[in-house]
Amino acid sequence: MHSNADTLLAQHPDIETVEALITDCNGAARGKWLPIEKLPALLIDGIKLPKSAVAQDAWGRDVPRIALDNGDLDGWCQAVPDSLVPVLTATGIDRAQVVLTMFKEDGAPLLSDPRQVLAQVVDKLEKKGFVPRVAIELEFNLFRRPDDNQTLRDALPAENETGGNLYGLSSLDEHAALFDALKASFETQGLPYEGVLKEAAPAQYEINVAYSDDAVAYCDQVIRMQRCIRAVAERFGALASFMPKPMENQAGNGMHVHCSLLDTSGQNVFDSGDIEGTPLLQQAVAGCLELMADTQLIFAPSYNAYRRFQAGNHAPTQPNWGYDNRTTALRIPASPSPATRIEHRVAGADSNPYLAVAALLAGISLGIDRQCEAPPPISGNAWVEDADNVWLPGHMAEAITRFVESANVRETLSAEFQFAFSEVKKQELDEFERRVTDFELETYLSA
Repeated sequence: MHSNADTLLAQHPDIETVEALITDCNGAARGKWLPIEKLPALLIDGIKLPKSAVAQDAWGRDVPRIALDNGDLDGWCQAVPDSLVPVLTATGIDRAQVVLTMFKEDGAPLLSDPRQVLAQVVDKLEKKGFVPRVAIELEFNLFRRPDDNQTLRDALPAENETGGNLYGLSSLDEHAALFDALKASFETQGLPYEGVLKEAAPAQYEINVAYSDDAVAYCDQVIRMQRCIRAVAERFGALASFMPKPMENQAGNGMHVHCSLLDTSGQNVFDSGDIEGTPLLQQAVAGCLELMADTQLIFAPSYNAYRRFQAGNHAPTQPNWGYDNRTTALRIPASPSPATRIEHRVAGADSNPYLAVAALLAGISLGIDRQCEAPPPISGNAWVEDADNVWLPGHMAEAITRFVESANVRETLSAEFQFAFSEVKKQELDEFERRVTDFELETYLSA
């Protein structure tokens, strides 16, 4: 057995179960629970799972062109080195968790595995002499869990609420026990928690995740944090939701991604000593703008996600950028020059962290490789000043078409991933578009 496993079990003798976790295209945790006796074999040999396990739709269903057309072949899941951690549950530290990543029969990475998609983008950047430094802001809602005789809509705050008590400490006081338990859960797994704040919408909160120079391992941690948030909320009778737009008239949930690039000496290549940044920053911005519409399906992966993109509602609608401007898609935050970075503000909270970071890094890489030129930055209200600019895809169907037809996506993220992800999203879209909603019945049934 690996020495870290020996140490873990010596420190936590009550552990009875190990959770083998892999993340699918939608960011959902998949895998198995195994008895702790299986841990040595899991760490050394891995386990088999169908390749389709990482390319299921939002309801956990197989996608025929991915699963059935090739006989639903197995992939080989290897334990990520140093990913074994204890898990604090409602009954104590009685579970362990290991992150998996999937390979093909010949040992090649399976590029429908989102972790492998990100890994290959990071590898390309590192071969050019760049190490990405990334950080993520996690927005989510804490709703009241509905009773057995209530609908999910009954869990939502009243729509007539005029505000969400932005930065309100009283709202944190209300959930103090929950957030204390969440902090303990994070600490048990060694997760990079940097604090929590009350966000703009009712019942909306944000957790800041400390930056890292290991983008892939960092996204492992973000996935784990999301899982912790859901589990701890449930223990307190709450429903933690990363749905992008649960309330029509309130701000939705985003997932802002911050990124800079370090050279081989650890210096930030975007840092020019002033707010303007280096030519590499300008090229990186230009590349992100170039790729943004083509990868909108990654940043807005669900049918609901497109309801978030409304002018003036804290979600960018056009590919633009600015210095310390929260109305633009890309923001260069005001900060000491060594911390010069790009904040990508498009992704909804349901975006897969591996894929959101991969798309951002792919844009940065594309811009540097092609020495792209950025348009002028927006200094005021982008929804007004940039009103004539092309809009990002505003519907899932449009986003799928852009993604499928994009040569840039094939070049930067691979044809294999492009096919798998688009097939998943086509199946989800078909399911939503055949449904007759309550609103349609109210409008048309007796007209």
